[in-house]
This record gives sequence, structure tokens and C-alpha cells, in this order.
Amino acid sequence: MTPNNNLKKLLLTSASICLLTSVQIQAKKEAPPTVKEAQAYVANAEATIESNYEFQAKTAWVQANFVTTDTNFLVAKMGEEATKMGVSLALGAKKFNGLEVDYDTRRKLEILKAGLTIPAPENDELTAELAQISANLDAMYAKGCSPKEECYVLGDLSKILADPKTSHEEKLEAWINWRKVSPQMRKSYQRMVEIANEGSKELGFKDTGVLWRSKYDMPAEDFAVEMDRVWGQVKPLYKSLQCHVRAKLNEKYGNKVVSKKGPIPAHLLGNMWSQAWGNVFPDVAPKTSTPATDLTARLLEKGYTEKQMVHTAEDFFTSLGFKPLPKTFWERSLFVKPQDRDVQCHASAWDLTPDDYRIKMCIQKTAEDFVVIHHELGHNFYQRAYNLTQPMLYRGSANDGFHEAIGDTIALSINDSYLKEIGLIDEVPDAAGDLPYLMQMALDKIAFLPFSLVVDKWRWNVFNGEIAENEYNKEWWKLREEYQGIKAPVKRTEKHFDPGAKYHVPGNVPYSRYFLAHILQFQFHKELCKIVGNEGPLHRCSIYGNKEAGAKLNAMLEMGASRPWQEALETMTGKSEMDASAILDYFAPLQVWLDEQNKDRNCGW
Repeated sequence: MTPNNNLKKLLLTSASICLLTSVQIQAKKEAPPTVKEAQAYVANAEATIESNYEFQAKTAWVQANFVTTDTNFLVAKMGEEATKMGVSLALGAKKFNGLEVDYDTRRKLEILKAGLTIPAPENDELTAELAQISANLDAMYAKGCSPKEECYVLGDLSKILADPKTSHEEKLEAWINWRKVSPQMRKSYQRMVEIANEGSKELGFKDTGVLWRSKYDMPAEDFAVEMDRVWGQVKPLYKSLQCHVRAKLNEKYGNKVVSKKGPIPAHLLGNMWSQAWGNVFPDVAPKTSTPATDLTARLLEKGYTEKQMVHTAEDFFTSLGFKPLPKTFWERSLFVKPQDRDVQCHASAWDLTPDDYRIKMCIQKTAEDFVVIHHELGHNFYQRAYNLTQPMLYRGSANDGFHEAIGDTIALSINDSYLKEIGLIDEVPDAAGDLPYLMQMALDKIAFLPFSLVVDKWRWNVFNGEIAENEYNKEWWKLREEYQGIKAPVKRTEKHFDPGAKYHVPGNVPYSRYFLAHILQFQFHKELCKIVGNEGPLHRCSIYGNKEAGAKLNAMLEMGASRPWQEALETMTGKSEMDASAILDYFAPLQVWLDEQNKDRNCGW
């Protein structure tokens, strides 16, 4: 669920910029750089990025939609050249460190310096090697085959884990089989870390993890502390949720499978990575006279097609005052998995030009994908808002968490009042149905938070050497038990590479954005609900159809990356600091209920 904005910062290919970096700057190395040179450098960088962006984006799009040896080759070659140029641009920008320049020039120089996710050193052989590793890792995940050529379809295995009726033995087999895909990634991943760290150090960062954390308008170590601070606000609610879910799974499977104490076996939580637990809802739901709305069933009963689900999501945004997406969106997006080729089914949103927006998604007619579609279109509407108002280097979100949060903010309005408004249900259930609804939301939202911390904490520690190459798997499961209270269901060793079974690890997509998004979306929702005049429980508020709320939202979207994220947050909420108290407000009735259920249980792990 990721926008392709990294292309703007990574895929930079231009002989003119290369010439500026390698010749003009070196020729004047004896003289201090000037303000005019810095401004010219930035202007040339922006013009070149913009002139090359469409070609690069479409090359990446073709590879994602036609995964073959040839398209992997093309993307690897493009990535090689792009990485060379990205490193060159970043090193060129570094030469203006300490020079007093205007705000925009300085901010854009810093964006150029931190523009790469996985930087290579200024070495052609290492750059080529890194590009090939990245393409190979991407292809390994997309194909889903073990070294023994046992091939698996992630969607099919996920269905087994998601189905409450499948046995725990079937779930375990599916869980193990997907993790046969990732051990072959391990040596390549280790080598990628070595090269990326060398590249990061050339840019002036201690390691690649520091480079990643430097993108948040605050010192890198302060960002890690801020993540832990906000997690501390939510942790008591998560602990209560884990305790209740463990108890109910123990009732279902027995002591031999799930203990009443300690961590929960990872294969039983309804999701391949135990990152969201919504599929165990039938086993853990509060028993009330009014059941939660079964959105999947309603979509099927109403005969929704995949494309109709997308049209419905677009209608939400247009109801807020946003213009419809262009005709090309409907002509060029991928909505359904093709039967004749390999594609990357992981949902993503793309802006290929300021007039060309798409999503790539193998849609299933489920409640989960209905929400994901709203999320992806949130990326598209955000992309268009800043593309129309900002210069090239500001065409991104305030921070990457903002991009993820926008669609999810809209999704918080996908409640019963909204479903009635669009005709998916006939009547809004009474308040007795709120507890099941809140439980479903908590299983998806609250359960996700510690997982979203673990993915990057593990990588940060791999990059800085705290996790040695011979302890990758051990430390992965140590963090997952510490933060999530889950454990591997069978013995795992260093022959395995379980982090690689999650797309974002071999794909090198930073994951902190998802944690930030899960905090920010509730903060945004609470503020927008004030605008619509909501006086009831926060979880019953929908902003659908309110153009004043849409205008408030758009004012922040149009800022793009032009100002520090703290200022963008203040534009929306009146506060410059993240605050998870909106989450506690949203789930307050559920917290009361969980406390009651857990009063005689031994919580914690």
C-alpha cells in the first residue's frame, strides 16, 4: 500500500546533472561555493528529474505488471543508472553544506541528500551490483518459488490462514510454505546491506538506518525516541487486546496449541505476518444482540464488481469536493489479477505524470480490499494535490507517514452511517453493535502498531551492526515477541530468513511510515469530525459529503513536502506534535469491555 514517490527521488538519470556534479563543482573546488551556484544546482536537478520522470515511472510500471526476465533486466539497468545519478546528486548537494542560503534552496538540497533509500557508493561496479540485487530480490518475492522450485501463490496461502474454519495444522503448513520463498534472499540481502551502508557513509550518514531516519525534520535518534513515546501511549490498549485474543484462541485450539500465558503462535492470527488480526474476529468478537455489519457479505449480495468498488472509493473523495480522477485512471490501472502472466499484486498507487494516476491491485471482493482501495486512492488524490501546486522536489508528502495516513483517514469514515448513505446497508444498527465494530477495527489497527515498529527496528539494527548477519532470524523473532507478544509456531534457525517473507524487506520499503500513518489517521479523523460538528462517539463519525472537511484536508495535501511535517500537522490539527490520545478516545468503549473480560486473566507475555 505504497505510492511510487520514491521514483522522484531515486530514478534520476541525466548527463547534464552528472556533468554539473562531476565537472562544474570539481572545477571550483578551490573556491567556496556560492548561493547562486546552489540555486542553479537545485534548479537544474528539478528540471532534469521532471524531464526523465515519466520514462522511468513507466519502465517501473511495466515491470510491476509484467514480471519477466526481460523486464527485470530493464528495471535493473534503469535502477543502476538512477542510483549512480542519485548518489551523484546527493554528493553534489552535500558540497553546499554550511552555506547560508534561502529556505527553499536549503530544504531542496536536504531532500536531494536524503533522496535515496538504498544508496550505492560512487563506484560503477558496486552500483551495478546493487541494482541487480534489488531487481533479483523483487523478482524472487513476486515469483514465490523456493530454491527447489516449489512455487506458491501468496493469495492462496493467505486465504488458508484467513479462514476461521481451516485447522491449525493447515494454517501451519501454509505459514511454513510461504517462508520457503525467502531463505534464498538472505545472502543477497546481506550483501545489499554492506553496499548500502558504504553508500550512506559517503553521503555523511553513519549507516543506512540513520539515512532513513534523517528524513523526518528532526535528528535521527530523536525520531526513534518519538516513535517509542507514541507507542507508549497505545501499548496498554494493545496489551489488553492481546490478552483477550490469546484467551479466546486458547478456548478454540486448547493448551497444546495456544498457552494461556506468553506469546501467541504466529500462524493463528489470520494473517501471513500476524500484522493485522481481523480474520480471527469470529473467534474473539463480543457477543451482542446486534452483530457487526458483514461488509464482505454485503458487497457480494449487492453484486459489486472490482471496478465498482473503486468507483465507490472515488465517490467518497469527490463528495468532499475533490475533482474526479482522469479518464486514463480507469483505462490504465490494474484492478484484477491477470491469468496469463506474473504481476506484483501488492497494492500500490502511481503518479506517472501530473495527468496520469493509477493503482495496481489484484482486488478481491472483500471488506479488507474495499478499505485498501480507499487507502490507495488517498495516495492518488494526495499526489494530484501537490503535483498541481508544488515544484518537483516538493512533490511528496510532509513525511511518508502522511501519505499512508490520508486514505486511512477516509477509511475511518467507512462505518455504518456511511454504508447506509451509499446503500450497502438499509439501516444503521443500534449502539449494541458498536463493540463488535470496534473489536474489528482494533484487530486491524491496534494489532498492527507493534508490527510496524518491529520491521524497521530490525532493519535499523541490521544496518548499524547491532544485529549480526548470523543472527538475522533470531533477532527478528526476539523483537516480535518483545513488541507483539507472538512467537514462531515451529523452530526457526539461521537457515531461514523470515523477514524476507514480508514484501517491504526485500523491496526495501521503509516501514515507519505505516506506524506514523496509524497514529496520524486518528488524529486527523478527530479534527475533521470537529469540523463536521460530530457530537457522538468518535467511531460513529463519518465525514462523507462534507466539503468543509474536504477543504481542510486539501489545504494540507497541497503543501506537499514544502514545509516540515510538524507544520503540515499543525495546519490540520492545530498541534505540531503527534498525539495518540485520539486512538484512546476512539476505542474507549472497547477498552472498558476488554478490562472487564480480562479481570481474571494473567495478561502480558
